[in-house]
Amino acid sequence: MFERIVIPDGRLPLFGPFPHAIRAGDLLFVTGQLSEDPETGAMELGPIEDQTRRVMENLQIVLTAAGTSFDRAVMARVFITDLRDFEAMNRVYSAYFAAEKLPCRTTVGVMGLAGKGNVEIDLIVYCGETGEA
Repeated sequence: MFERIVIPDGRLPLFGPFPHAIRAGDLLFVTGQLSEDPETGAMELGPIEDQTRRVMENLQIVLTAAGTSFDRAVMARVFITDLRDFEAMNRVYSAYFAAEKLPCRTTVGVMGLAGKGNVEIDLIVYCGETGEA
């Protein structure tokens, strides 16, 4: 049984025909988020630190809507257009997790991303044990 999670009121527009997240059993799969400002719909195209912060805040919006948090993330995938920005992205990214609760992660250098952003991150979150996400 699947539960599709879509953020109401268009706060996080989607670039394609898919939900913001799907809960499947004990796992929540969160669609990759870009640096789109949910208030204006404009992409944050400034420094990688600003883009990464916006991506993480967008992920937070989805996690909150699903009743969970970054502390329960078990896997993250980061797609970045310039691996020279890796360290700067990593500093911002890691600030959203307690050191002892960092998820596993894959980082991939890519040629481009939707919306012309430079970083996209998706998550897999464990929702078991407590009965909530």
